[in-house]
Amino acid sequence: MVGSIKRRTSRGKVIRRRNTVLILEGEENRKKEVRIIVAVFTDSNDVREVGSSNMENDISLKFRQQLFLISENLVTEDVAALKFLCTDLLHLSTLEGVKSAVDIFKLLMAQEYLNVEDTFIVAELLYRIKCHSLLEKLGYTKEKVQERLSEKGRISPYRQMLYELSENITSVTLKEITFLLRDHLPKRYMILSALDLLTLLEKQSLLTKDNVKILEEVFMTVSPDLLETIDLYKKGKDNKAANFTQGFPEVNLELRGEFSNVENESKTMKSYKMDGPHRGFCLIINNVNFNSSQRKGSCKDAEQLERVFTWLGMDVRTYTDLTSGEIINLMETWQRVPDHKDRNCFICCILSHGKSGAIYGTDEKLVSIRVLTSHFTAKQCPQLAAKPKLFFIQACQGDKIQCPVYVVTDGPTPDASSVQERVFLSESIPEEADFLLGMATVDGYVSFRHMEEGSWYIQALCSKLQLLVPRGEDILSILTEVNEDVARRDSPSGTKKQMPQPAYTLRRKFIFPIPMAPPPSEQYQCF
Repeated sequence: MVGSIKRRTSRGKVIRRRNTVLILEGEENRKKEVRIIVAVFTDSNDVREVGSSNMENDISLKFRQQLFLISENLVTEDVAALKFLCTDLLHLSTLEGVKSAVDIFKLLMAQEYLNVEDTFIVAELLYRIKCHSLLEKLGYTKEKVQERLSEKGRISPYRQMLYELSENITSVTLKEITFLLRDHLPKRYMILSALDLLTLLEKQSLLTKDNVKILEEVFMTVSPDLLETIDLYKKGKDNKAANFTQGFPEVNLELRGEFSNVENESKTMKSYKMDGPHRGFCLIINNVNFNSSQRKGSCKDAEQLERVFTWLGMDVRTYTDLTSGEIINLMETWQRVPDHKDRNCFICCILSHGKSGAIYGTDEKLVSIRVLTSHFTAKQCPQLAAKPKLFFIQACQGDKIQCPVYVVTDGPTPDASSVQERVFLSESIPEEADFLLGMATVDGYVSFRHMEEGSWYIQALCSKLQLLVPRGEDILSILTEVNEDVARRDSPSGTKKQMPQPAYTLRRKFIFPIPMAPPPSEQYQCF
């Protein structure tokens, strides 16, 4: 192992860094010079010293540095995905010892899949695991990789199909599958991920490129929507004219698309970048229990939001029953999260009672919406500068309408609070770019929530996101459809209406990448 190298010279000492690059610093005639030992992809007995005089002639140094930097930006889950995708290219016994992406790159070089002149295999792997932002380190873009897949792609459609399935197997589904297959799986193995399960099925010869019956059987029971992925693979396999190297994802891109074509040159307005390995955080604040009331049906809204935004690739975090102070503290906490720098956007959904320009904490104290959104300005949260920040507020903005049977208003009764001074919606968002505020109702009016089915606004929002994101629609077009949906709804008496209102300072179109998985369809109950 590289990490065991202890060679020293009279020039200085070896400096280690994570068992990869060793730097030798020395001093001759009181003049310090830096020499780099390229030990990234070599054995401990094959360390080669490169002096500054011939550095420009050793192009492999830059090549290895590129691979090293890519490896540094990949997390454990990414490495596991790379191992799985390389299963058809490399011996399983060698892959079992892999600890980092560097180890995989070494194996690919040993098998002549990767060299200084040809780095496409790494580009393809990064593309497959959706680490598109790292492609630029190799001089590629997502579009360039897509163009060359039919010619140079190495990952088989079978392997791609299995990986796509693994990406859509939730932890709950994994437990269900493991239960169904308990008689087929060795008890000594601990299955921690969907990739572990698929690898084990292959080791048991229960799953091969010519026999995926076992997957069809279990998905028919636990997740029928994933059968479409298998069907696409089987159709492509049966099509003898199909180009094998182009593979499964390209077929899938045609039919459902990993990303829509909305960012092509025919569009006059640019879109926000949404192709990073991590989409962004989505906070859901669900205030249900108040001293004087309970917002029945709000759990339904929260569950729908969780499912839809998870489907859209967001990292969803849900918080229940927060006081006004806790809401502000939460905003301050997320304002300082360093991981925003690796995300494309930020979303916050608040479900609560409200008044004009504000929402209530469970302590029935008001928090200005402007105060909440201002935590994420470029000055207060530099990691989100120039990135879209979306806030969706399900709360009344007035108290003129009382709640009828089954349909209740998301605001306290007039007795619960003194009438607040109205503020205009535009005053609720910061005076800077890249914000969107989606309000369930216009200023001064109530919003309606069904006690069993959830609020009109959130249910319409979730429904239209599932319908229109796969069509490549931008968020403002989607919110226009939400307005139309909600405007058509009536209270049971047929006399009460609601009209949502968005306000925004977005500079570009905000378009969610189209998920490979179908939209959420199961219905959950709130307990």
